[in-house]
Amino acid sequence: MSSSVLIALSGGVDSSVAAYLTVQAGHTCTGATMRLYDGDDNASASAITDARAICDHLQIPHEVLDLTATFTQQVIAPFIAAYERGWTPNPCIACNRHLKFACLLAHAQETGFNYVATGHYARIDYDKDTGHHLLKRALDRSKDQSYVLYTLTQEQLAHTLFPLGGLTKEQVRELASAQGLPTADKGESQDICFIPNHDYGAFIRRTTGREYPPGDIVDTQGRRLGTHQGIIGFTIGQRKGIGIAAAQPLYVKEIDPQTATVVVGTEADLYGKVATVEDINLIVSGSFEGAIRATAKHRYRSPEQPVTVTQLEEDRLEVVFDEPQKAITKGQALILYDGDLVLGGGTITGAH
Repeated sequence: MSSSVLIALSGGVDSSVAAYLTVQAGHTCTGATMRLYDGDDNASASAITDARAICDHLQIPHEVLDLTATFTQQVIAPFIAAYERGWTPNPCIACNRHLKFACLLAHAQETGFNYVATGHYARIDYDKDTGHHLLKRALDRSKDQSYVLYTLTQEQLAHTLFPLGGLTKEQVRELASAQGLPTADKGESQDICFIPNHDYGAFIRRTTGREYPPGDIVDTQGRRLGTHQGIIGFTIGQRKGIGIAAAQPLYVKEIDPQTATVVVGTEADLYGKVATVEDINLIVSGSFEGAIRATAKHRYRSPEQPVTVTQLEEDRLEVVFDEPQKAITKGQALILYDGDLVLGGGTITGAH
């Protein structure tokens, strides 16, 4: 049945093919691009130009939503605050949560659209027996993006389309090329769109106008090995750029924002089995009773691992891995799965 769909267009090949497939399905479509930031490399303006070209090609309307203020408040400010406390955030999750599936979906509903469609690699199913919408991993596990979508609510899932969920990246490229889409040969997007050069420390200093206090770099025994120029330049598990010569590779194990101390150790020192997870969203059940078995990913690129999960409080889980995991990091998301089904997830606030 035909519906009206607002398509989130980032100017990349994935969202372009999602738009093509949505149009081909017979829906009444409009493309929408979110202006999120004003980058030095004019990437935001380039994305808008590419998105408009796609809409012209598909002969559908295009609009631009200026969400720069919201992006600064909901994504950039928390990103900076996390680094200032020694955490490592995932801003893509915050963007999906507060921009794509909050602001954009609200705009769609206010202007009469039934759905929002995006170029994410994930799937949505509906369980008739329970009346629940289910978030599932993409068929192409190598491109699956369900990790960054765990905050979706039942209401949001009910009004979202993921046209690429059943396709591989190669099939998406082939479709883009076959249809002559202007973005067919466009490369992959940056991991963090607002820091294209990956220099997080410089971005934070430039944005805040602050200098961060230097501190000591110590080993796991507390012995001073050197100094650093601010904890915002470090993340748990980091190996390169520590600035300490040693007989064996050193990794960042802990960051203490109170004393501006960075603790380094060997790779073996990074392993732990227990994560505390807060700010949780459990997509189907709403809560867990007793200990449950699941699999979990504690970083976007990490392979899933068997875990036992216990809900300690309304908004807090304890996740115990069967085997020790490397660099379980505060600020990162931990996502729980049952096969292809996404059970939910939250933010890691403690690890050992």
